[in-house]
Amino acid sequence: MKIKYFAWLKEKTGCEEEQIVLPAEVKTVGMLIDWLATRGKKYEDAFEFIEVSKVAVNQAYAQNDQPIDDDDEVIFFPPIAGG
Repeated sequence: MKIKYFAWLKEKTGCEEEQIVLPAEVKTVGMLIDWLATRGKKYEDAFEFIEVSKVAVNQAYAQNDQPIDDDDEVIFFPPIAGG
């Protein structure tokens, strides 16, 4: 699975994108978020306020119950403000 991070999520995780092997027990976006937050302090910090961020799976907005698999691309990004 390819995961991309934008803005402060990229800063906190220390990477723009990564390739992971999805653990067998991770079946949804919400489960992925929970699992990523267990990967160390930088991920725990990045996902502390994830509820204000958006998630896309294969370039379409997704909710926490969206099913995922190893062939997907998941993007995490904060909301965009205009002005």
